[in-house]
Amino acid sequence: MPKLNYKNIDRTFWGLFILLIVVAIIALFSASSTLVYMKHSALGPIGQQMFFIVLGVAAAFVIQFIPSYWIRFGGYILLAISTLLVYSTMIPHNPFVVSINGAARWVRIAGITFQPSELAKLSLIIVVADQLARIRTEEDKWKYFLRTLIITGVVALPIMASNLSTAILICGIVFCLWVLARIPWKYTLSVVGIAVVVLMLGYLLVEFAFVRPGHEMHGPFKRATTWVSRIDRHFADDDGGSKYQLTDDNIQEVYASVAIARGGTTPLGVFPGNSKERDYLPLAFADYIFAIIVEESGVIGASFLIFLYLAILFRACNVSSRYSDMPAMLMVMGLALMITCQALISMLVAVGLGPVTGQPLPLISRGGTSVLITSVYFGIMMGVSREQLELRERVEEMKVESAEDAPIVTLE
Repeated sequence: MPKLNYKNIDRTFWGLFILLIVVAIIALFSASSTLVYMKHSALGPIGQQMFFIVLGVAAAFVIQFIPSYWIRFGGYILLAISTLLVYSTMIPHNPFVVSINGAARWVRIAGITFQPSELAKLSLIIVVADQLARIRTEEDKWKYFLRTLIITGVVALPIMASNLSTAILICGIVFCLWVLARIPWKYTLSVVGIAVVVLMLGYLLVEFAFVRPGHEMHGPFKRATTWVSRIDRHFADDDGGSKYQLTDDNIQEVYASVAIARGGTTPLGVFPGNSKERDYLPLAFADYIFAIIVEESGVIGASFLIFLYLAILFRACNVSSRYSDMPAMLMVMGLALMITCQALISMLVAVGLGPVTGQPLPLISRGGTSVLITSVYFGIMMGVSREQLELRERVEEMKVESAEDAPIVTLE
């Protein structure tokens, strides 16, 4: 068994990773009061999430030593499996599919419940990065653009049926990878234009054919009425203050707004453990956990968390700019963009600047699948950084050896 080289571990990535875990643990203890009450146990729900956090740290540590070409190869296998699992969620009465809050996003196999879309997000970034890195000529750009477009469409379509925001996020990250791979703008903007038109037409169809008449929608895209209703509610005029009237539809937004307002009374909030809205905000430990963080740590705590997520992206840019392997560079940037963009979307929703999307805060929101997959993201990024440092060391050693072997010329 080869000896592991700990010298080139990326300490910056590890520092950001650990800091996010510390924030996650503090937020978890503060936001899980409803779970503790329902389970009649203070350690049960928290202990379960702590188990996934420890498992995630172990996974990141191991993965950082796996060569990136193995990761790219495994990405194709994982993409095939996760795509089949995602499509299985569209099969009516599938015994392996679990519906939570009206969304059939979860699959339960051997007693383990997880979201296959999380696996699809990870594997799609790896595969798209590997495909785009094969571009050698101008003719190749159209070939691999079309190939990655088809792959993305096949993966995003079933995800869209249950989670539109995740499908849009995936497509946005693929668009960024196209830009980094220098795909011509005429290709990328054409796809964006067509997608915008299709989404607008779909919105109008659902709005006037189902939402306003009050009709139910059936089939794989039955949640489209939920998406349109959320968009309508977010952008609706509210001269009479109706958005502050508590209903089943806006309960999360209202209590999140109260939590943020309460946290804004002082720069440091009300301090961890003193949240009041965690007892009223449904699923405070999930999609709206950022609101509890703002309530308890104020603008300073919120700004620090935003800095951590942006620092991940900056670190990925720094690693990628010094790496000669194009597939690894695109893979690192895609993973960092996924973490950062998902975090920013979750924060914007929590503070009321966007319609409800259901995007968790990476590594912080409660959920075993999300924590493990985010930890894998970190492990892959740290592994690429480690390879880059080792490659640089080998190059420097070769230069020294070449200099030592060179003949000594003297002038007589």
